[in-house]
Amino acid sequence: MTKKLTGKAVAAGAAIGSAAIAAALLYATKRKDKHKPEQLPPIPSGEAPETD
Repeated sequence: MTKKLTGKAVAAGAAIGSAAIAAALLYATKRKDKHKPEQLPPIPSGEAPETD
């Protein structure tokens, strides 16, 4: 008992699949940006920084 897919069903499935992939990419991009280590600005102490 196999059902034949109509053009509308295929189009709807493709649209849902595309939306799911786009949402996953947006979520992954936002998560990656959150986990970047933030560099702190230098502490203004008035002294020259020591270097090696």
